[in-house]
Amino acid sequence: MSTIEPIRKHITVAAPQERAFRVFTQNMTAWWPKEHHLSRTSDLKQIGLEERVGGRWFEICEDGSECNWGKVLAWDPPRRVVLAWQINGAWTYDPDFVTELEVTFTVEGPKQTRVELEHRNLERFGADAATIRESLAKGWELPLPGYAKLAEQ
Repeated sequence: MSTIEPIRKHITVAAPQERAFRVFTQNMTAWWPKEHHLSRTSDLKQIGLEERVGGRWFEICEDGSECNWGKVLAWDPPRRVVLAWQINGAWTYDPDFVTELEVTFTVEGPKQTRVELEHRNLERFGADAATIRESLAKGWELPLPGYAKLAEQ
């Protein structure tokens, strides 16, 4: 199996490390693009992240339905979180499928934090891995400006 280069994105936010981490993990609903969710029958209402190793990462839609996105693999506030992205190449949740999303928060000044995102193990998407990587890379660019704006408030 060939290795697919991980997706790497970074952004520097004018916020202390603790706030940068908290906004990313506790307030995802406020900065995540509403059109990017799994339900095809209802609008996105909330994104949840249970703050512990093994905790769920999921969406709740306006109709009350829930869909898992993955789970928490590592929880190290306010420095890092690693999430299992369990959305397969058909854009559906698959409990047996895992790629990893690691987000680190590094202090660069009293009120400045570098946030680095790495989505790895993309070769697990199989024959479509390169195409899916391209789509995910574009997709990860969408929420980061909104996240930074909210973190800086």
